[in-house]
Amino acid sequence: MVVLSPALQKRLATPLNIGHVEVNSRVLQSPLSGVTDMVFRRLVRQYAPTSMMYTEMVNATGLHYVKELPKIMEVDPNERPISIQLFDCRPDFLAEAAQMAVAEGADTIDINMGCPVNKITKNGGGSSLLRDPETAEAIVRAVVNAVNVPVTIKTRIGWTNQEINILDFAKRMEDAGAQMITVHGRTRAQGYNGNAKWEWIKKVKDILSIPVIANGDIFSVESAVKCLEETGADGVMCSRGTMGYPFLVGEVDHFLKTGELKPTPTAIARLQCARSHLQMLYDYKGDRGVREARKHMTWYAKSFVGAADLRGQLSLIENVQQGLDLIDRAIARLIAIPEPDLATEMETEVAQLVTL
Repeated sequence: MVVLSPALQKRLATPLNIGHVEVNSRVLQSPLSGVTDMVFRRLVRQYAPTSMMYTEMVNATGLHYVKELPKIMEVDPNERPISIQLFDCRPDFLAEAAQMAVAEGADTIDINMGCPVNKITKNGGGSSLLRDPETAEAIVRAVVNAVNVPVTIKTRIGWTNQEINILDFAKRMEDAGAQMITVHGRTRAQGYNGNAKWEWIKKVKDILSIPVIANGDIFSVESAVKCLEETGADGVMCSRGTMGYPFLVGEVDHFLKTGELKPTPTAIARLQCARSHLQMLYDYKGDRGVREARKHMTWYAKSFVGAADLRGQLSLIENVQQGLDLIDRAIARLIAIPEPDLATEMETEVAQLVTL
């Protein structure tokens, strides 16, 4: 059973200060492309009202040539604190985009220097900046000079295991004016495979004076606490663990503040959340929202009776009512199953997942 040590609770009891921005939570929701739109952020914030949220990453070059801001950059005036994440390799375009982001309501500007995807790195953005620290430094300086809100970065430990340069890189970003750094404990070559190397996050924390946020392999309260203890980081950022499970940030935040574990959401509660997610996506984006919802719905449909069949059906929904009806029927079936039978069927479902 996870235990919150008095030392850790005391260390994290005060607000997280990002420059002049005070955040009353040490748990952050990561920017995730195709995931952390306004609808998803609203769901996460229901359970973590004081945590910092991030938009999906926004292409600064694209902003330079458009007359209207893209929907992924849209911020609700009531969702605070909020950071807009930008990516590019052009300091001037990023400075211009940062000004647009502040006008939209961003409390901080985050610069993506960690995305491992080829279409981003081949154009000089994301984690490719780890190989070009001079440009990365110029970007931070340009954005810091362009806006009056804190500038932060999110990056990785290096390009490959043979090119781990995060210590020099992080120090240069701090010297350039970055006021917080989030370190994903993997190299670009790892992508999302293998284990995150948290020991490098600790090394970064040991040499910087700005807040250091740990990222990578945070899938539970237990892993978050272990990471904070091992790294000494100022907070944790939850990423893939929130996909289909928007409760995670709130669960970790609650535990760090109280030492108490929240009850794990039941399968029915998770499906009810999925239903709300689907309806909200449709209300916000119309039929495009339904298409985007397919992947979200399959993430929710795990570890309960009939989950495998439901995943397949939800991945093919053509309209919102079809999806709502599928979820309603799944909830009704779970309600009708006696507890002993439910436990047996869940064991079967989990065993099937393990063999996939």
